Amino acid sequence: MLIDRVEIKPCVMPNKDKDWRFALAAVSEVRGWIVGIISDSGQAGYGYAQAVPHMGANHQAVKAALDSFIPLLVGRDPFAIESRLQDLDQALLGNNQAKSGIDSALYDLKARALGVPVYELMGGKVRDVVPQLRIVPIKSPSEMADRSQQLVDQGYQYLKIKAHGHIAEDVERVKKIRKQVGPDIHLMVDANQSYDPKSAIQAIRRMEAYGIDLVEQPVPINDFKGLELVTHSVETVIEADESARSLSDVLTLASNRMVDAVSIKIPKLGGLRRSKIVADICAAADIKFRVGAAVGSQLLAAACLHFAAATPGIWYACELAQFDELLDDPVEGITVSQGQIHVSDDVGLGVQIRK
Repeated sequence: MLIDRVEIKPCVMPNKDKDWRFALAAVSEVRGWIVGIISDSGQAGYGYAQAVPHMGANHQAVKAALDSFIPLLVGRDPFAIESRLQDLDQALLGNNQAKSGIDSALYDLKARALGVPVYELMGGKVRDVVPQLRIVPIKSPSEMADRSQQLVDQGYQYLKIKAHGHIAEDVERVKKIRKQVGPDIHLMVDANQSYDPKSAIQAIRRMEAYGIDLVEQPVPINDFKGLELVTHSVETVIEADESARSLSDVLTLASNRMVDAVSIKIPKLGGLRRSKIVADICAAADIKFRVGAAVGSQLLAAACLHFAAATPGIWYACELAQFDELLDDPVEGITVSQGQIHVSDDVGLGVQIRK
């Protein structure tokens, strides 16, 4: 079996909430690319190349990288996933979002050809169900409390509160949400780099009165020492997201214990292969890890779901259900039930491209 062709199609999904925003930007739509790798026997595999500027590249840059990779794939063995991905790494430094789309498509193609789920190619399933964490975007504290209650009414037990670096208002957000949803719902806060270290420490200490489990990326992306200071100054678990952009970043953060946890995002790291390595680094360093926000098509959520299904040690709810906030998804097959996703045993990634 050889790769006959690579098909790349745009995937633009409007946000149901036109005013959805977080600390770094407003998000009215989510953009990416559907990558199809088709073999000479007609077998096809699909992946999603996410295009999130603050995580690496914009929509057109991801497309340009994907186009440049096509000659490195056509005529080659799709089962030799490691060799194919090494070719991409040697050809272009960075643009992990594009590499991730190809990585997932190769895994999907191979699993479909073998008649097994993707998780079987990653060591086998260690869990059948993955609890989900849902994002509450930045609005007024009262509006965020109302949205939180809507999500709880849908069965979600884990909520991520977006913050924007204004201590009093961010603390009020946490306070109102806790009062609205009660004591049993798990809350975490994501500041998306919006605090300096001392402000982050002050804010987190005040938020701790309302029972938060976790704070994600409180300080700017390159401020590793700031992350370390915050980690060592508060009781709450501190997690790196944007700062954990590469294997070397994660190795530095974990080996120096600059954070308590790492958010593993498959597009950010370049695919399933590297994400598995990151999980192993974290496990070896006794650093917590989970699967972070998979914002995009169900095709991306499916890749993350199979990673979560095959990866022991995930300590907290994962963020794979954000597709529910988006319209016009060309992919179907994942259902969220009572705030959880059951792992599909269907072949490949277990989802279908709508015709």
